[in-house]
Amino acid sequence: MSSDAPRTACLLIPNLPLVAELRAHPELGGEPLAVASGPGPRAELIAVSAKAARRGVLGQTSVAHARAVCAELIVRVASPALETAARAALLDAALGVSPRATEAPRSAGAFAAEAAVYLDASGVDALFHSEAGFAAALCARAQRLGLPGNVAIASSRQVARIAARRLSGPGETFLLAPGREAAFLAPLPIDILDPEDALAEQLTRFGVYTVSGLLALPRRALRSRLGPEAMRLVELAQGRETSAPLPAPSSARLLEAIDLEFPIDRLEPLTFVIQGLLSRLLARLEARHLACGNLTLTLQRKDGARDARWIGAAAPTLDLRVLVRLVCHALESHPPQAAVEGVSLETEGRPIQSDQLDLFRPAGPAPAELGRTLAELEALCGDGRIGSPRIADHHHPDAFRMAPFQPGTPHTPRQSPGPLAGSLAIRALRPPLDASVRVCHGLPEHVRSAIANGRVIQLAGPWRTTGSWWSPEDHFAFDSFDVQTADGTVARLRFDHLRKNWKIDAVYD
Repeated sequence: MSSDAPRTACLLIPNLPLVAELRAHPELGGEPLAVASGPGPRAELIAVSAKAARRGVLGQTSVAHARAVCAELIVRVASPALETAARAALLDAALGVSPRATEAPRSAGAFAAEAAVYLDASGVDALFHSEAGFAAALCARAQRLGLPGNVAIASSRQVARIAARRLSGPGETFLLAPGREAAFLAPLPIDILDPEDALAEQLTRFGVYTVSGLLALPRRALRSRLGPEAMRLVELAQGRETSAPLPAPSSARLLEAIDLEFPIDRLEPLTFVIQGLLSRLLARLEARHLACGNLTLTLQRKDGARDARWIGAAAPTLDLRVLVRLVCHALESHPPQAAVEGVSLETEGRPIQSDQLDLFRPAGPAPAELGRTLAELEALCGDGRIGSPRIADHHHPDAFRMAPFQPGTPHTPRQSPGPLAGSLAIRALRPPLDASVRVCHGLPEHVRSAIANGRVIQLAGPWRTTGSWWSPEDHFAFDSFDVQTADGTVARLRFDHLRKNWKIDAVYD
């Protein structure tokens, strides 16, 4: 087999409604379960579990008939939110082993319940040793996301999907060698090509029941009588690929959602539902080697309103406990005003932080541990209260801004040419300390405080700092003095002209 031959893998789930329900409620895995198209006893069953089928429950029957056959049957209404999230998770499983993948178009008729993704399987020998190893790894990754499916590899997308449909149970794989597509498809029924209903009826009228019968028809007469759709089936039967190359993912935006069976009006059960959403979201992120960034929580309320909240994370993390605390803090601060009928969580996947260690320095904190600590601190202190202080573009002595914390690169300080005689370092006090000052001719003469006490023996100043005169709340006007008291302390005094008080806001060491 040539290493340059394009190869495409198809990861397929035959029964998406059932798998999506079990992915959100794994505790129902061993129970007789069925998924109905809607509420009520007349609704039609669209998916049936293996245990329910062994008890005589059949698909395409009513809920009332199924309950008459199996009294223990558990019936759930099909959830578009769960199915959409399951399809997206299937794509995440594919992107975890291949850089190029896309969701397969949805089928109709007998294959309406299936979900599939295509992914590039060219050149996988270097990482997985063989195509068989690649297919097994893809099955295992999908299984970890609660999506048991089949994998087939062929030289075209449609043939790979058809081959995956022929597999009987979840976790099975099939490899079709290049050039064997036509021979593989020839004995199969024509319905496996998923033709349109009108075309399938015409082919049946002509006595065409297998793929080999379709290939035996003359091409010119086939085109003139049945149109271009018949020629598309011929190209598919020959194993020829006419679609564009598989795309690379353009976004790492992930969404998990659920439609609640009953409205929830208390925070404790709502937190339990959100914890399940977060666990599935983190599993998808981990499959793509990403971490969770900022979250968007959307609550669909019973009164019809949508309650959207932005929840910031100090650093990307995969720690479920930290994220649950962040969401709980947001809900406790502003509880929903009505019962909740649906919940969705959305995030932008971020690369997991890594660190290049210095060979000649001790190892610092692991990036994952640092991110987890920052996220926990932000959950305790609130949004925007954790980070690194930066100088603000403002004249106020206490002004600063907060920037996201980033560990600095260690560096060796420059060698000083020698000790500087008489050099002082100023240590700011935040908040400033109250001081009692006796004034003579507008200058401080005696200071009494928790740091400096005694008569002023050296004095420099004042230096006036003022600003924000247009704002009654932010207006400030200070006179600053550098003083040395009799006890040997050198400090900076500050007189507030607006509040008429004295404070010590710095000490010279």
